[in-house]
Amino acid sequence: MISNASVVIIGGGIIGTSIAFNLAKLGVKDISVFEKSYISSGSTGRCGGGIRQQWTSPMNVRLAMRSVELFRRFREDIGMDIEYHEGGYLLLAYSDEEMGEFESNVKMQNQEGLSVQLVSPGEIKEKFPFMNLERVVGGTWCPSDSHANPQIANIAYAIAIKRMGVDLNTHTAVDGIDIQNGEIVGVQTDKGYVKTNTVINAAGGFSHEVGLMANMDIPTHSERHQILVTESINHVLEPMVISFKKNYYVRQTMHGSFVMGQSDKKPAQGNDLGHSVEFLEEMAPKMVHDFPFMTHLHIVRQWSGAYNISPDAQPIIDTAESISRYIFAVGFSGHGFMLAPAAGEAVAEMVVYGRSKTMDVSNLNMRRFKRQIKSEKNVV
Repeated sequence: MISNASVVIIGGGIIGTSIAFNLAKLGVKDISVFEKSYISSGSTGRCGGGIRQQWTSPMNVRLAMRSVELFRRFREDIGMDIEYHEGGYLLLAYSDEEMGEFESNVKMQNQEGLSVQLVSPGEIKEKFPFMNLERVVGGTWCPSDSHANPQIANIAYAIAIKRMGVDLNTHTAVDGIDIQNGEIVGVQTDKGYVKTNTVINAAGGFSHEVGLMANMDIPTHSERHQILVTESINHVLEPMVISFKKNYYVRQTMHGSFVMGQSDKKPAQGNDLGHSVEFLEEMAPKMVHDFPFMTHLHIVRQWSGAYNISPDAQPIIDTAESISRYIFAVGFSGHGFMLAPAAGEAVAEMVVYGRSKTMDVSNLNMRRFKRQIKSEKNVV
């Protein structure tokens, strides 16, 4: 562990390591990353691995589109195969009202430059004949939506930043941020003190707690979301399939197992996670109904992870007003993995240039919560 750092990043998940990678790419030296556990131990290692560009908020669409650009060249830039696969995303509508919302979303997404289209039940059946489309009135299809292995991606970033000279400290907790006269002068860890004038909060499920270290009341909270994985079978499902009405997402990994999840009706709050039998009892009938070939599929295991929720289900990327060079990239609301490449790029540019140059993310600041906000709806 170095004793003086130009930038300290709190959190070694996909957001923190992406920021570190982009800072190092821009030539920043003496970067320290602190992860209180092992790499991919938090939300990154527990997520479903989807990479979706179909959102109801233009900013999420832009971030996701830029991330897809960067994911496409991840192997070339970072040096590791993360099982990236553009199998598309199929979103299912179960009412005319929901289909009307999809139509509005697609219009906006097309205006943002995303190639996405409305599809009829007949078109879905032709493309995916193994699905039961009872009561489906239509959907949307984006062939450039994708999925990858989030654990490998996080580890790939970690290996890359160590190779680039970043001081990566695992199993090291930050206990406090030292602030004097509105300026950061260092951080206290459980293994020693590090002098720095720049701190980035990329603490995922613990973003609110790390905010309090700097007397910042960041409006995020964490809640439990559950997920399961099945045994492997021959590959049949190319896309990630989502139903907001039925509250599920499902994809097949390159190894043949299915990863699927849903939101709890009353999600447990905080980072003290567990999982429930109710989740299995709700998930299994939905999957067997919509994907009859899963009838005799065995569940291997289940787990849970924390969505770090913001008030509008969009990330908060901003610099503190009252504290010099305290930056936060938090509140990704369950979508940090898929937005990480673009978010890391934007935050690194904020540190180096004072603003994000490649993509303007200024409307993701904290001040937006002082006015009426429009929440992202496409969340499972």
